Amino acid sequence: MKTNSLGLPVKETKVLVAELNILLANFQVYYQNLRGLHWNIRGKRFFDLHVKFEELYNDAQLKVDLIAERVLTLGATPLHTFDDYIKNNKLPVGRNISNDEEAVHLIIASLTDLLKIERVILSQSAEIDDEGTNSMMSDFIKEQEKTMWMMKAWLEEEI
Repeated sequence: MKTNSLGLPVKETKVLVAELNILLANFQVYYQNLRGLHWNIRGKRFFDLHVKFEELYNDAQLKVDLIAERVLTLGATPLHTFDDYIKNNKLPVGRNISNDEEAVHLIIASLTDLLKIERVILSQSAEIDDEGTNSMMSDFIKEQEKTMWMMKAWLEEEI
């Protein structure tokens, strides 16, 4: 089996990088959704949600960078055009959402879809002993599960 300089199998790493690029594209859509929610939220919960959405988009922006850097570390090129993001997007796109509950439902739906992608990557990275990617996915999953729990609690829904 041919390995790269990181000691990872070349063929399987290419498959993993493709999934990381899908995650990158979807995180960019999630980020932009959060920006739109931040800008357009209205109502009595504006102050709390405006700040929360800013916190979430800042976190998403950091994760975008981490994913892109992981793709580079694995020897590939991260997707970086809006065309690539749209072609690879699996998330709902929020347009002109100003209602608080609709906004939170969009975040939950987006996180649900991101978690599906991340779990695929987690499984693939575990199979090839790619601890760097595995650790990153574990961290993302843990944080996003907590955010989902909090969003569901805010909506007074069960997880």
